[in-house]
Amino acid sequence: MLRRLGSIPGIHSRFIEAFVLSNLAFLLLDVFIAHSINAFRHWAEWIPIYSSAIGTGLLFMGAVRGRFDSSHRLTSRIGMVVGWLAIVVGLLGLILHLKSQFFEQMTIQSLVYTAPFAAPLSFVGVGFLLILNRRVPLESVEWGKWVVFFAWGGFVGNFILTLCDHAQNGFFDRREWIPVVSSAIAVGFLFSPVFFDVEGPFLKLCLIILGIQVVVGIVGFGFHFIANLKGPGAGYLENFLYGTPVFAPLLFINLAILAAVGIWDLQVKLSLSSATRSGG
Repeated sequence: MLRRLGSIPGIHSRFIEAFVLSNLAFLLLDVFIAHSINAFRHWAEWIPIYSSAIGTGLLFMGAVRGRFDSSHRLTSRIGMVVGWLAIVVGLLGLILHLKSQFFEQMTIQSLVYTAPFAAPLSFVGVGFLLILNRRVPLESVEWGKWVVFFAWGGFVGNFILTLCDHAQNGFFDRREWIPVVSSAIAVGFLFSPVFFDVEGPFLKLCLIILGIQVVVGIVGFGFHFIANLKGPGAGYLENFLYGTPVFAPLLFINLAILAAVGIWDLQVKLSLSSATRSGG
């Protein structure tokens, strides 16, 4: 069924457009919650909020007009504008997060306990996905490799985030090592489809690894949610705002979906290539 669905012209590109739109909308909520912790003490903390809102609105307008087709003139132009805006906002956020402590002290401790420096790179990834979907031909093998590459980069960032976040309490609970190890495994397996030509069996193995990431994300969300329900705060709202980041484990599911689209695209093109050689 997936092969037949994959043969629909532009289906993978439309998946990426929908993926980016949903991610940008979710970043609006995620960043708002994160910056609400210190009541938006610095004016720059509003930048990702406004950019996410504007970007989501523009992409939604383009999606309605172009039916998630990145080759549609309006959708293409809007995507390029929103893509570069997201990249600029993400890089600026990275600098500001590091500037909060790391650039002043330059220590591992300041890197662990500073604002999550890798978090703004989510904007960079979203921006590059939009540009990729407009600049790399969908019919090329490179399109799928680039999609897997951005998912691979996301898992690298996720590895760093989970390691730094859980290091803050010295990995008090042994289960906190699960996302660290899981991210490392995903990074290792997704490296090959990006930089080498791999066969179908290995791509299927990658999909199994991605399925494990989904399970880790669901279980992690449950652990974080329960931890906040039992938190020491005065109420549930306080626990969810200042306690364990409940949405963080969902990044495993998000990145697994993105990587799966790229792997799926590579599988379809590998099948078409094999069929062409057999026919020839």
